[in-house]
Amino acid sequence: MRMRPTLSWTPPEDLPPGTTDLRPVTDALRAGGVLVLSGAGLSTESGIPDYRGEGGSLSRHTPMTFQDFTADARARRRYWARSHLGWRVFGRARPNAGHRAVAAFGRRGLLAGVITQNVDGLHQSAGSEGVVELHGSLDRVVCLSCGAVSPRHELARRLAERHAGFAPVAAAINPDGDADLTDEQVGDFQVLPCTVCGGVLKPDVVFFGENVPPERVEHCRRLVHEAASLLVLGSSLTVMSGLRFVRQAAQAGKPVLIVNRDPTRGDRHALTRVALPLGAALTTVAGRLDIAVDGRAAARP
Repeated sequence: MRMRPTLSWTPPEDLPPGTTDLRPVTDALRAGGVLVLSGAGLSTESGIPDYRGEGGSLSRHTPMTFQDFTADARARRRYWARSHLGWRVFGRARPNAGHRAVAAFGRRGLLAGVITQNVDGLHQSAGSEGVVELHGSLDRVVCLSCGAVSPRHELARRLAERHAGFAPVAAAINPDGDADLTDEQVGDFQVLPCTVCGGVLKPDVVFFGENVPPERVEHCRRLVHEAASLLVLGSSLTVMSGLRFVRQAAQAGKPVLIVNRDPTRGDRHALTRVALPLGAALTTVAGRLDIAVDGRAAARP
């Protein structure tokens, strides 16, 4: 199944407005069986920018496409130089209150699962288990020739040894771990091959225009089928990879609840969209459910 490489979406004027009422989210979690679908907006409070929110990276950055990466050696050089630098920052990101709240909901047994569109691994770092990484993870590298998968830190070590002193100042770090560098800063950066077969290495993530593995999509569809409700956190739902699960839930009569400050492409299918910052909103919900976040009892509002 192929992702639609949709980079932008303009909200129509007749979308239902957002609210600050967290009661529907609290009620859904209290009932249990909630499937979480998270997007880049959940990680902004960890210092990772999103794509489409206010100041989002798409206003200045076009993500790498699978077609460009596989067809153009120069594109691969630019990508790996920028990603090598970005990984130093991206890899140090830590879970925020939103991630910790989701993990706490899971420990209480209120969740049917967690699907994330993010590639940062922060759900797992916060303690969530069984997370489905819809778009893969930047902490792994895959060979496009032999399929060997290896830890990202091994490639980072090899690149650091080959490019000692490579430390240009990036204009920004993007949600996919890509650092904004000029062609002059990239210079003659050398891409390293697979240590198994010498093939082309790629981060184990789904680029725009690439196929999401069908078995992963079907697993997510089963999770939606088995869930009582769907809770979307920090996603504009612009790309079909996430929107299809919202449509599936709505068509099955399952409540869809969205927490996202800006309008989303799924708002018409949702019972409500809460337009509040995610960390504070989810911490408030935890307090109303008497759930401790990180071992501390969340304060009731």
